[in-house]
Amino acid sequence: MRIATWNVNSLTARLPRVEEWIRYAEPDVLCLQETKQADGAFPHGAFAALGYETAHHGDGRWNGVAIVSRVGLEGVSTGLAAPDDEQGTRLIAADCGGVRVHSVYVPNGRSLDSEHYPAKLAWLARLKSLLADTTRPDRPVAVLGDFNVAPDDRDVWDPAQFEGMTHVSQPERDALADLQSWGLVDVFRRLYDQDGLFTWWDYRAGSFHKHHGMRIDLILVTEMLAGRATYGLIDRNARKGEKPSDHTPVFVDFTDPSTA
Repeated sequence: MRIATWNVNSLTARLPRVEEWIRYAEPDVLCLQETKQADGAFPHGAFAALGYETAHHGDGRWNGVAIVSRVGLEGVSTGLAAPDDEQGTRLIAADCGGVRVHSVYVPNGRSLDSEHYPAKLAWLARLKSLLADTTRPDRPVAVLGDFNVAPDDRDVWDPAQFEGMTHVSQPERDALADLQSWGLVDVFRRLYDQDGLFTWWDYRAGSFHKHHGMRIDLILVTEMLAGRATYGLIDRNARKGEKPSDHTPVFVDFTDPSTA
């Protein structure tokens, strides 16, 4: 099973690129973030034409998340456990091919002195609570998406350039580590230990061509899945060309349990 994630930074603007990528990468499950679409505008038909079922959670503003699957799509749920998700449409979950898949778009946090920063930390804590309330770490569970946190200094092009900024602060990294303590493995990092593996590059100052990026798009899975991981890829080619997203797709391949 190939499970992928991609912050597309507007599906309306980039649907042809997503369709092209699906055709050549052939993911079994693709989690999308920042669709920036309302549920009624989501192009279910375009994905159905490629052989995929889809579920979307969006209000047409800055957020929006989706799951695209060709291995089944059942038990769809949206949002966190709190009665109201003041951070917007940032989570959707479904059962796909025997895996409980979560597509997440973690709040940015903006700056360390912003009121949005503690809200980001609280959102990650609530995500951990959601997992504890809805599933177990001894089951096949995947949490994919744009986490807006670089797990460690290997995941940024120059740590000194980010000092005093979000995405690399210790409380954010601690919050991510606490989420993982529920029973999740950063499976791409387990497969590939080197630095310089980035998934996001700023549009400005030629950052992509200079390889001044960050790894903030993560695939976290339970050990039951991590032990079946065979290969992963950050597809930098999808960041090239006309009007790309500032993120690029990431996927990991997992063997079938019967052949593991």
